[in-house]
Amino acid sequence: MKTPRKASVRRTTGETDISLKFDLDGTGLFDGSSGIGFFDHMLNALARHSGFDIVLTCRGDLHVDEHHTMEDLGLVLGQALGQAVGDKAGISRFADACVPLDESLSRVAVDFSGRGLLVFRGAFSRERVGSMPTELVEEFWRALASKAQITLHMEILYGNNAHHQAESLFKAAARALGAATRLVAGAKGIPSTKGVL
Repeated sequence: MKTPRKASVRRTTGETDISLKFDLDGTGLFDGSSGIGFFDHMLNALARHSGFDIVLTCRGDLHVDEHHTMEDLGLVLGQALGQAVGDKAGISRFADACVPLDESLSRVAVDFSGRGLLVFRGAFSRERVGSMPTELVEEFWRALASKAQITLHMEILYGNNAHHQAESLFKAAARALGAATRLVAGAKGIPSTKGVL
């Protein structure tokens, strides 16, 4: 019987209080709220298109701004992802995805390398979508990559609608992360010549 690939993470600071339950082999469920409407829409897309279940409660100092909430959610989700994938035995490890949304196109490539790194390229067409500052999209993914210990390359290739740009990026990330963490039939051991990731 396979071990459930799940994690529960709680992070409490003077700026945020976040609890998250995570299931790699879920059904694409997102439940909860960050307090930032458009960001919740992106987290919902991330869950739906990766097949991950993400259940969260979040209280952040949104009276200050959205930065602490989005960055800390990246840290918590990254930690949960890293815990759920475990020693990485049998996973695909590498994946990439290119996803369009109307006039926008984004590409994401991921390696569950054991080394946290984000390369982010692309510019949003405006500073906010709803109450979410678009500059914080990069901060969210940097925090996630760092805590999950993954190498993540993300590009907004083109587009002129910031909603579409962000959504194509999150959906591409979802598809890549979902594919990279899938168990490969018949695969044994860690997918690395070093024997450890």
